[in-house]
Amino acid sequence: MKLLVGLGNPGAKYETTRHNAGFLVLDELASSEGIQWLEEKFLGDFAKGSVLNESCVLLKPKTFMNLSGRSVAQAARFFKVDVSDIVVMHDDIDMEAGKVKVRTGGGHGGHNGIKSIVQESGCKDFHRIKIGVGRPKRPEEGDVTNWVLGALSEQELMAYQSSVLDEVKQRLTQLFKSQ
Repeated sequence: MKLLVGLGNPGAKYETTRHNAGFLVLDELASSEGIQWLEEKFLGDFAKGSVLNESCVLLKPKTFMNLSGRSVAQAARFFKVDVSDIVVMHDDIDMEAGKVKVRTGGGHGGHNGIKSIVQESGCKDFHRIKIGVGRPKRPEEGDVTNWVLGALSEQELMAYQSSVLDEVKQRLTQLFKSQ
């Protein structure tokens, strides 16, 4: 069984922000695979189903980004999921908007959600699917914090439903085959 985690912040205020890229992609993935969110459990929204023919638990921590590790650790312990079977989807400001990349292990790169997961699990060898959100290019776009907490445009949201989702599925397929 795989544990697929989407990172974001709970609440309507953050629903369509760049920082919620993990939530957005996981929602789209669940929808495309016909998976319904079951209930709130493990300090987050939780679902079970088959993703790309692989048995998976889906989790969106509702603890705010910097405490995501608590939720992930609870779910991993309950389902006895090995760290090599955890895939965390999250925003990355150092990648061009809409780009998708996989990384296994490594540091947190300044991402508080990843930092929390490493702290709570005691391990950094889980898989990450990074979803590029870019950086502000002009002063009027604000600083990095305002940028990631800023709302996505309609065009960006549509990309999550199509090209970004397709890229994530390709990366998941590669990860599932490599194990």
